Amino acid sequence: MYLKKGTPMRLLIVVLITFCIMPSARSFGQSVGEVLPAWAPGTLEIHHISTGRGDAGFFVFPDGTTMVFDVGELSNEVPEWRVPRFVTPRPDTMRTAGEYVVRYIQRRFAASMASPRIDYAMPSHFHQDHMGGVSATSPQSERGDYVLTGLTTLGEHIPIRVMLDRAWPEYDYPHPLESNDVTNYRSFLDWHTKNNGMIVERFKPGRHDQITLVHDPEGYPTFRMQNITANGEVWTGVAQETRHHFPKLEFLDPEDYPTENISSIGFRLSYGAFDYFSGGDIYGIPPLGDPEWHDIETPVAQAVGPVEVAVLNHHGYVDSQNINFVQMVRPRVWVIQAWDSAHPTAMVYQRLRSTELYPGPRDIFATAMHPSNEEVVVGLDALASDSGHVVLRVAPGGASYQVIIVDDSNEEDRVLAVHGPYEAR
Repeated sequence: MYLKKGTPMRLLIVVLITFCIMPSARSFGQSVGEVLPAWAPGTLEIHHISTGRGDAGFFVFPDGTTMVFDVGELSNEVPEWRVPRFVTPRPDTMRTAGEYVVRYIQRRFAASMASPRIDYAMPSHFHQDHMGGVSATSPQSERGDYVLTGLTTLGEHIPIRVMLDRAWPEYDYPHPLESNDVTNYRSFLDWHTKNNGMIVERFKPGRHDQITLVHDPEGYPTFRMQNITANGEVWTGVAQETRHHFPKLEFLDPEDYPTENISSIGFRLSYGAFDYFSGGDIYGIPPLGDPEWHDIETPVAQAVGPVEVAVLNHHGYVDSQNINFVQMVRPRVWVIQAWDSAHPTAMVYQRLRSTELYPGPRDIFATAMHPSNEEVVVGLDALASDSGHVVLRVAPGGASYQVIIVDDSNEEDRVLAVHGPYEAR
């Protein structure tokens, strides 16, 4: 820091306070009750958007490159017995989950005066709460022969430059993917590749050059997006080498084929000392009778290693966050993308909090915790937050980060709480 000779003492004190006493305020600048400030160059932002109807993640990389990981939208045709298990939609039922995700992202672009564009979009796997579910009330696109739900709603309103998924172009692993949801998604891809310049690629485990900074890669050399897993192919941690954790289909009974969940995409994002993991709906505790190799969490955790922040696999459902995963990933912050009464289950929550599995403090944040969980899951009152958009804001260079809770009951984007700064390890 350089100050000219003769700088007034009052100004010098202000400068010293700003630069020495309150570094978090200088770096991030948000206050409780105020609208979430705009993204600033050099900052990494990760928004876990709360809709109560599925997962949605919006990323702004340090140079302004953008990525979306999942836009879930449960069909309104779910069985009636499941409805009580869901939280009420956020912020209301006036619009679909996909529409609310679009509006949230558009507000972030408007705040930074940037032209809306998604550089990379990915469904972690092909389930409604991650990609969007087709129903009789899904609105028809004005462009192509597809309806609007989840990811297709996003692409209808905000241009997507590159779409990556686990199955392009054949969509036949481990068997032909022919659900209405996947058929609709493929019609959407077909129209946008032919008419809107979209590029579609298969997500390739082991690669760190498939998702890159597109505006100023030289300016942020410590940023890295490491592809970890998809379809049971897992990065070894060496160069771009991978190994196939799942046996070849020709040796399996169809009843033992990999499930859609364990075929999910998973990645580790790094910026300086900061590391983050998200892996869709992979799990590590196979249901009784399923092969042991359905535990994909253990080899994935070996590849990922310790991180600052981890999103719970499979929303914290009963089959997820096995002991190996928790011990090896050992985050300071857990994020639960929750909307169901089984997010998380009691034993999973026990493992998250266990200092026997790894020492030290950890904070747990949920997007939309179901009220009934408070009656079932012991210790749930220790959550750092049980509702709201969970926003990670990583300081330029990646040495520290904050967790910001943004009100999901309306579209004002007002800050409810600020946690941290946490030091990246």
